[in-house]
Amino acid sequence: MYFAKKIGGLALIAAMLWLTACSGTPEAGTEPKQTPEQTQEQTPVQTQKPIPEQAPEQTEKQTPEQTSTAQSAATTESPQETETSSTGQPQDLEGLPPLVEEAATTVIRSIKNKDMKQLAAWVHRDKGLRFSPYAYVDTKNDLVFTREEVEGLMNDSTKRVWRTFAGSGDLIELTFADYYKRFVYDADFIQKAEIAVNKGLGQGTTINNLNEVYPKEQYDFVEYHIAGIDPSVEGMDWRSLRLVFEKIGEDHALVGIIHDQWTP
Repeated sequence: MYFAKKIGGLALIAAMLWLTACSGTPEAGTEPKQTPEQTQEQTPVQTQKPIPEQAPEQTEKQTPEQTSTAQSAATTESPQETETSSTGQPQDLEGLPPLVEEAATTVIRSIKNKDMKQLAAWVHRDKGLRFSPYAYVDTKNDLVFTREEVEGLMNDSTKRVWRTFAGSGDLIELTFADYYKRFVYDADFIQKAEIAVNKGLGQGTTINNLNEVYPKEQYDFVEYHIAGIDPSVEGMDWRSLRLVFEKIGEDHALVGIIHDQWTP
């Protein structure tokens, strides 16, 4: 009896141990549960570091390659302005013969500024400079001056006869300074004039024989024309100043200053 009870007790203990073993085995497809301590040991906590803000100076800085690229793009998109010299001509054209427009611009400025030295530098070395008070060029009576004479004309007190006044026929007897005021720069040709090359703009009753005296094959001229100064006289006070240049190869030399205006 005693042995039967002992055997039954052992069987009961074995059954309990078997049930305990079965309950500790995980079901298929189910991961075993881990304690918080096991989880903490196996999976280290990852902390995301905050991204530091960049200072404005760091944000705007560029690498040398980026800076070089940006400068090249700026140069391509915004071409630099052409630099000019003290003569008013682009520096890349210095040393080249001036166009007649460029020559005339320099001459008209020297006339306005009464810079006779600069004006004389443009005068034809052999033919000199002829002054004509009206459109008709009188090759016999118009006064012609050498380059050296032109340089000193503004300070020359000598009265000369520069032909006759249109209409009255009176002698135009004036110093060069007075002639200049009446028959050279008697209006603001630089600021107010229309400009044309080898084309006449002003036309009065006086015959214009410019192309006969100065054939276009050999000469160029630039005309500065003001259609009128006082509106009340309805254009009867128009003015023109024509600068005539001989073509010497690709260069130009000043040979004539022709004044023109309305005549009766």
